[in-house]
Amino acid sequence: MDWPHDPDGEEGSEGKRKYGQAVLAKKLDEEEDFPLQKADFVEDHGDEPVRLNHERVVSVDDIFEHVEEDEFEDIVDFHKATGRAMRSAGMWEIDVKKHA
Repeated sequence: MDWPHDPDGEEGSEGKRKYGQAVLAKKLDEEEDFPLQKADFVEDHGDEPVRLNHERVVSVDDIFEHVEEDEFEDIVDFHKATGRAMRSAGMWEIDVKKHA
């Protein structure tokens, strides 16, 4: 897929690879962007890449197809909703049992 920018380039990763929710969170200003409408976030960022692991990249839109909430009151709500969506869609790459 042609991305609007390289997921590992400066715009996508700020010089270092970032994965999953870290990529989503860097698109937000915790103080100014909340409450946040799902539709607004997807309109602004839907075609942008999110690296899930060293091989797999999906779009913000691919993730948000699985997000049930329409609005997020704060960054914590945003993380909870996107985490649930990514897990349910098989996009969650962290195995807590391996890291415990």
